[in-house]
Amino acid sequence: MELLKEIFPKLSRVAHLSPASDSMVSPDHLKETEVAARAFGVRVQALKVGGPDDLESAFRAAVEGGAEALIVAGVSFFIPHRQRIVNLSIKNRLPSMHTHGRWVPAGGLMSYTTESKVRYRRAATYVDRIMKGTKPADLPVERSTKFVFEINLKTAKQLGITIPPNILYQATKVIK
Repeated sequence: MELLKEIFPKLSRVAHLSPASDSMVSPDHLKETEVAARAFGVRVQALKVGGPDDLESAFRAAVEGGAEALIVAGVSFFIPHRQRIVNLSIKNRLPSMHTHGRWVPAGGLMSYTTESKVRYRRAATYVDRIMKGTKPADLPVERSTKFVFEINLKTAKQLGITIPPNILYQATKVIK
Protein backbone atom coordinates (compact mmCIF):
# COMPACT_ATOMS: atom_id res chain seq x y z
CA MET A 1 0.00 0.00 0.00
CA GLU A 2 2.84 2.32 0.81
CA LEU A 3 4.37 1.84 -2.64
CA LEU A 4 1.03 2.49 -4.34
CA LYS A 5 0.55 5.64 -2.30
CA GLU A 6 4.07 6.87 -3.13
CA ILE A 7 3.44 6.44 -6.85
CA PHE A 8 -0.13 7.76 -6.66
CA PRO A 9 -0.19 10.34 -3.83
CA LYS A 10 -3.87 11.14 -4.46
CA LEU A 11 -4.90 7.45 -4.34
CA SER A 12 -8.15 7.18 -2.40
CA ARG A 13 -9.67 3.87 -3.49
CA VAL A 14 -8.10 0.53 -4.36
CA ALA A 15 -9.80 -2.68 -5.50
CA HIS A 16 -8.76 -6.00 -3.94
CA LEU A 17 -9.27 -9.03 -6.20
CA SER A 18 -9.58 -12.39 -4.48
CA PRO A 19 -11.39 -15.72 -4.90
CA ALA A 20 -14.91 -15.94 -3.47
CA SER A 21 -13.94 -19.04 -1.49
CA ASP A 22 -12.07 -18.27 1.73
CA SER A 23 -10.46 -21.71 1.48
CA MET A 24 -8.40 -20.44 -1.48
CA VAL A 25 -6.97 -17.34 0.17
CA SER A 26 -6.29 -16.25 3.71
CA PRO A 27 -9.15 -14.01 4.82
CA ASP A 28 -6.42 -12.05 6.61
CA HIS A 29 -5.08 -10.82 3.26
CA LEU A 30 -8.09 -8.59 2.71
CA LYS A 31 -8.16 -7.51 6.36
CA GLU A 32 -4.46 -6.66 6.33
CA THR A 33 -4.91 -4.73 3.09
CA GLU A 34 -7.76 -2.77 4.67
CA VAL A 35 -5.68 -1.97 7.77
CA ALA A 36 -2.76 -0.77 5.64
CA ALA A 37 -5.10 1.20 3.38
CA ARG A 38 -6.75 2.93 6.33
CA ALA A 39 -3.34 4.10 7.54
CA PHE A 40 -2.91 5.90 4.20
CA GLY A 41 -6.47 7.20 3.95
CA VAL A 42 -7.38 4.73 1.20
CA ARG A 43 -10.62 2.76 0.98
CA VAL A 44 -10.63 -0.85 -0.21
CA GLN A 45 -13.27 -2.29 -2.52
CA ALA A 46 -13.40 -6.10 -2.19
CA LEU A 47 -13.86 -7.94 -5.49
CA LYS A 48 -14.54 -11.62 -4.89
CA VAL A 49 -14.75 -13.85 -7.93
CA GLY A 50 -16.05 -17.39 -8.10
CA GLY A 51 -14.34 -18.21 -11.36
CA PRO A 52 -12.91 -16.81 -14.58
CA ASP A 53 -16.37 -15.89 -15.86
CA ASP A 54 -16.63 -13.33 -13.03
CA LEU A 55 -13.50 -11.39 -13.98
CA GLU A 56 -15.10 -8.99 -16.47
CA SER A 57 -17.87 -8.04 -14.04
CA ALA A 58 -15.36 -7.65 -11.19
CA PHE A 59 -13.32 -5.18 -13.23
CA ARG A 60 -16.48 -3.37 -14.28
CA ALA A 61 -17.47 -3.07 -10.60
CA ALA A 62 -14.00 -1.76 -9.73
CA VAL A 63 -14.19 0.96 -12.37
CA GLU A 64 -17.78 1.88 -11.49
CA GLY A 65 -16.78 1.97 -7.81
CA GLY A 66 -14.02 4.47 -8.52
CA ALA A 67 -11.02 2.19 -7.93
CA GLU A 68 -7.76 3.83 -8.97
CA ALA A 69 -5.53 0.76 -8.53
CA LEU A 70 -5.81 -3.00 -8.08
CA ILE A 71 -4.28 -5.42 -5.61
CA VAL A 72 -4.46 -9.06 -6.68
CA ALA A 73 -4.37 -11.66 -3.90
CA GLY A 74 -1.45 -13.99 -4.56
CA VAL A 75 -3.21 -17.32 -4.87
CA SER A 76 -2.87 -20.20 -7.30
CA PHE A 77 -6.55 -19.74 -8.22
CA PHE A 78 -5.56 -16.79 -10.43
CA ILE A 79 -2.40 -18.24 -12.04
CA PRO A 80 -4.14 -19.84 -15.06
CA HIS A 81 -5.91 -16.51 -15.67
CA ARG A 82 -2.89 -14.28 -15.02
CA GLN A 83 -2.63 -12.89 -18.55
CA ARG A 84 -6.35 -12.19 -18.73
CA ILE A 85 -6.29 -10.38 -15.37
CA VAL A 86 -3.26 -8.31 -16.42
CA ASN A 87 -4.91 -7.45 -19.75
CA LEU A 88 -8.13 -6.44 -17.97
CA SER A 89 -6.21 -4.24 -15.53
CA ILE A 90 -4.46 -2.46 -18.41
CA LYS A 91 -7.67 -2.19 -20.45
CA ASN A 92 -9.48 -0.70 -17.45
CA ARG A 93 -6.51 1.52 -16.57
CA LEU A 94 -6.08 -0.03 -13.12
CA PRO A 95 -2.41 -0.18 -12.14
CA SER A 96 -1.90 -3.53 -10.47
CA MET A 97 0.09 -4.62 -7.42
CA HIS A 98 0.86 -8.30 -6.94
CA THR A 99 2.27 -10.54 -4.25
CA HIS A 100 4.26 -12.70 -6.66
CA GLY A 101 6.89 -11.66 -9.17
CA ARG A 102 5.63 -13.87 -12.00
CA TRP A 103 2.86 -11.34 -12.65
CA VAL A 104 5.23 -8.50 -13.57
CA PRO A 105 6.74 -10.08 -16.71
CA ALA A 106 3.16 -10.88 -17.78
CA GLY A 107 2.29 -7.16 -17.62
CA GLY A 108 1.43 -6.48 -13.99
CA LEU A 109 2.69 -3.06 -12.92
CA MET A 110 4.58 -4.19 -9.83
CA SER A 111 5.03 -6.85 -7.19
CA TYR A 112 6.45 -6.91 -3.70
CA THR A 113 7.07 -10.28 -2.12
CA THR A 114 9.48 -12.47 -0.26
CA GLU A 115 12.19 -14.17 -2.26
CA SER A 116 10.80 -17.58 -3.23
CA LYS A 117 14.13 -19.43 -3.34
CA VAL A 118 14.96 -18.38 0.20
CA ARG A 119 11.48 -19.30 1.41
CA TYR A 120 11.65 -22.75 -0.23
CA ARG A 121 15.13 -23.41 1.17
CA ARG A 122 13.95 -22.53 4.68
CA ALA A 123 10.89 -24.76 4.25
CA ALA A 124 13.16 -27.65 3.22
CA THR A 125 15.25 -27.11 6.35
CA TYR A 126 12.11 -27.34 8.47
CA VAL A 127 10.95 -30.51 6.70
CA ASP A 128 14.38 -32.04 7.27
CA ARG A 129 14.29 -31.25 10.97
CA ILE A 130 10.76 -32.64 11.33
CA MET A 131 11.75 -35.82 9.47
CA LYS A 132 14.64 -36.21 11.93
CA GLY A 133 12.24 -36.08 14.88
CA THR A 134 11.88 -32.43 15.86
CA LYS A 135 8.32 -31.60 16.85
CA PRO A 136 6.87 -28.85 14.63
CA ALA A 137 5.76 -26.96 17.75
CA ASP A 138 9.41 -26.80 18.86
CA LEU A 139 10.53 -25.02 15.70
CA PRO A 140 10.73 -21.23 15.81
CA VAL A 141 8.45 -19.11 13.68
CA GLU A 142 10.53 -17.27 11.10
CA ARG A 143 9.69 -14.17 9.15
CA SER A 144 11.20 -13.40 5.79
CA THR A 145 13.97 -10.86 5.77
CA LYS A 146 14.65 -10.70 2.02
CA PHE A 147 12.09 -9.12 -0.28
CA VAL A 148 11.87 -8.60 -4.01
CA PHE A 149 10.28 -5.49 -5.54
CA GLU A 150 9.66 -5.60 -9.30
CA ILE A 151 8.34 -2.91 -11.64
CA ASN A 152 7.24 -3.21 -15.26
CA LEU A 153 8.02 0.08 -17.03
CA LYS A 154 6.35 -1.13 -20.25
CA THR A 155 3.08 -1.42 -18.35
CA ALA A 156 3.65 1.94 -16.67
CA LYS A 157 4.09 3.51 -20.11
CA GLN A 158 0.89 1.82 -21.40
CA LEU A 159 -0.98 3.27 -18.44
CA GLY A 160 0.61 6.71 -18.81
CA ILE A 161 2.31 6.45 -15.41
CA THR A 162 5.68 7.90 -14.50
CA ILE A 163 7.36 5.94 -11.73
CA PRO A 164 9.26 8.35 -9.47
CA PRO A 165 13.06 7.85 -9.46
CA ASN A 166 13.10 7.13 -5.71
CA ILE A 167 10.72 4.19 -6.29
CA LEU A 168 12.75 2.89 -9.25
CA TYR A 169 15.84 3.04 -7.08
CA GLN A 170 14.19 0.72 -4.54
CA ALA A 171 13.27 -1.88 -7.16
CA THR A 172 15.11 -5.18 -7.22
CA LYS A 173 14.15 -5.71 -10.86
CA VAL A 174 12.87 -3.32 -13.53
CA ILE A 175 11.40 -4.55 -16.81
CA LYS A 176 12.00 -1.98 -19.54
